[in-house]
Amino acid sequence: MPSRPVVTRFAPSPTGYLHIGGARTALFNWLFARHHGGEFQLRIEDTDRARSTPEATAAILRGMDWLGLDHDGDVVSQFARADRHAEVAHQMLDAGHAYKCFSTQEEIAAFRDAAKADGKSTLFLSPWRDAAADSHPDAPYVIRMKAPRDGQTVIDDQVQGPVKFENKLLDDMICLRSDGTPTYMLAVVVDDHDMGVTHVIRGDDHLNNAARQTLVYTAMGWDVPVWAHIPLIHGPDGKKLSKRHGALGVEEYQAMGYPAEAMRNYLARLGWSHGNDEFFTTAQAIAWFGLDGIGKSPSRFDFKKLDNISGQHIAALEDQALVDQIGAFLAVTGQPVLSDEQNKLMLRGMYCLKERAKTIPLLIEKAEFILTSRPIAPDEKAAKLLDSVSRGILNQLTPLLQDVSWTRDTLEQVATEVAEANDAKFGKIAGPLRAALAGRTTTPSVFDMMLVIGREETIARLTDAIG
Repeated sequence: MPSRPVVTRFAPSPTGYLHIGGARTALFNWLFARHHGGEFQLRIEDTDRARSTPEATAAILRGMDWLGLDHDGDVVSQFARADRHAEVAHQMLDAGHAYKCFSTQEEIAAFRDAAKADGKSTLFLSPWRDAAADSHPDAPYVIRMKAPRDGQTVIDDQVQGPVKFENKLLDDMICLRSDGTPTYMLAVVVDDHDMGVTHVIRGDDHLNNAARQTLVYTAMGWDVPVWAHIPLIHGPDGKKLSKRHGALGVEEYQAMGYPAEAMRNYLARLGWSHGNDEFFTTAQAIAWFGLDGIGKSPSRFDFKKLDNISGQHIAALEDQALVDQIGAFLAVTGQPVLSDEQNKLMLRGMYCLKERAKTIPLLIEKAEFILTSRPIAPDEKAAKLLDSVSRGILNQLTPLLQDVSWTRDTLEQVATEVAEANDAKFGKIAGPLRAALAGRTTTPSVFDMMLVIGREETIARLTDAIG
């Protein structure tokens, strides 16, 4: 158990939707905080004003909300804290850990061109690093970090292990631009410190940043957080996940009808494991989650595995919860909501609907017999099953359903007897029954449908089909 209360954060840039990789990062941070009874905070890194949009921020918040990743405290805006970032840059300047650099873009470019021509490192070495204050011109300047020139900076990463960086390869990074605005590299450290973040869990594309950011912590005398850099998610082909692999935004998965519980389960298994467990509840994930379960290799997104886990969650969910999820799915995808009567029938029939359904749309498709209304227009395949012979058999069956007890055993017995009286197996009338009750050939069991819609509706649909 960590010595001080755990505080994690998720800090997306609001330049688009909540990416599936970002969602997994948020989930890992949320699980770690909840496991330790700590705090999970949300910060929107909106310093890039040209690319940040309120619409993207709203999309991120919607995605987090759907996934059930609740954050503690208010959402922090990085842009709103620019004055605090500048204050820290000047504190480092006053303490001698940073310096004013008056080099122009042209001078920096010329330095790099010359270094390249001589086969030397193009890491910019500012002539102003050790310049006396009385030599400073009255000109625009940036504030640069005074990075150590020798030795190593070691990141003791909880996933990658110790990672060593030669200090001579770290540049004197800019902390404050000439217009007084802070850079991302400084802002992240100041925000994490001020928010009390104890563990920085993020993608391993930020690993190099950790070395440079550690220098800011050291310069300010602040506690360095525990680092955990997680491998990125790849597509099935082993390449970095991109649009060519399919849906990237969390809201796309919501619109495809995956339950949030399934998405949390699947994302947790992308790069983290607990023994051989594939299917687990969110409560189990919180109880089990630790950084030691995160693998070093990139994980591969696999739709078949997601479908499998989704189907297991649908099967395990309470019937009422599934009815609620159907309502939410229809609302999100702009479809008509269910009537009270349809909701009631959905709840009654959920036992036969959720079996083998991998997504909410497949569940709705199986429930077509509930959602349709008389007169039922059979599709082309179903219509072929309602020939004159089949309608004759249904004509014999229908009056027998008037007074029998409405149980599966009795319904099966009556239907089987009618089939045998016509020298046929029950399968011979199962197809016409499906066509009459649902207007299609793929449905739950005909007896399940009859039990769900009830005697009156069953007889009315059969009577319609007989014509």
